[in-house]
Amino acid sequence: MKILAIESSCDETAAAVVEDGRSVLSSVVASQVEEHRLYGGVVPEIASRRHAEAIVPVVSQALSDAGLTLEGVDAVAVTHAPGLIGALLVGVNFAKGLSLASGLPLIPTHHLRSHIASNYISNKELKPSFLCLVVSGGHSHIVMVEDYTRMKIIGRTRDDAAGEAFDKAARTMGMPYPGGIALDKVAEEGDPRAFTFPRPVVRDAPYDFSFSGLKTAVINLIHNSAQKGIELSKPDVCASFRLAVVNCLVSNFLRAADDLGVRRLVIAGGVSANSLLRKMLAEEAEKRGCEFFMPEKSLCGDNAAMVGSQAYYEYLSGNIAGADLNAYATMSIE
Repeated sequence: MKILAIESSCDETAAAVVEDGRSVLSSVVASQVEEHRLYGGVVPEIASRRHAEAIVPVVSQALSDAGLTLEGVDAVAVTHAPGLIGALLVGVNFAKGLSLASGLPLIPTHHLRSHIASNYISNKELKPSFLCLVVSGGHSHIVMVEDYTRMKIIGRTRDDAAGEAFDKAARTMGMPYPGGIALDKVAEEGDPRAFTFPRPVVRDAPYDFSFSGLKTAVINLIHNSAQKGIELSKPDVCASFRLAVVNCLVSNFLRAADDLGVRRLVIAGGVSANSLLRKMLAEEAEKRGCEFFMPEKSLCGDNAAMVGSQAYYEYLSGNIAGADLNAYATMSIE
């Protein structure tokens, strides 16, 4: 089954053709990073306009790269939640138009479920059930993936997401957007023990995260040092802060895995590209004798291939939308 998938939840306009949920026939991403970098982050109104400009050529290119026309596709899939509402509406309305004009089934797909599904492309042998750490700029979840379309949240952030904490810390240090990527690179040159940052815990919720205080701690360190004329080592600050965030993610994730008796571990989302997180979880999984899976770095960010992968399993479960499909800024992965 060949699915034409569309993704427009934030600042990437993407389209892909995916076969049977595992094989990517084409994948095209039009990024807006350079434009949003001028403002230090995503400007929703600009993102929506750029999606409207890019979606036709991106979808056309995805079909061309796959050697197909619309008649050679079996269904159309689109991210309909969660994300920036204006951005989502561009993709949803375009997909609805394609479905209506062609008579193809329309498959609504959840953005975070799609991030998890990126692992089905990178790891053909991976099947549920497994425990997944989903970490991105807007989300930090521990999810029990019981089946391809049946999921249960085990833990989540109570405030900021890990990716947001990385981005805000990087911006405070004058790094370009997207800050998390820049911070990760600079951290490789620093001493992770140079500064001590807190490892916040949530009382009575051992699997939940809280990154707001940790984010505030690094911002206060930077501002206070600047006011006193003290020059900090940027690589050391980055390395120490990265270690603190990753420690929080890894400790809660492994605690949940141990308590639930899960031996198959997976990571997904934009922050799953973080080099220290990937290294630390791979080492810990090996120590515990657990299977560990992660997506290729090229699939960690927003893309439509992951949407096409998850859409295949949504279709098999009977999740088909009509012309009344709407977009939603928030929606539980459950």
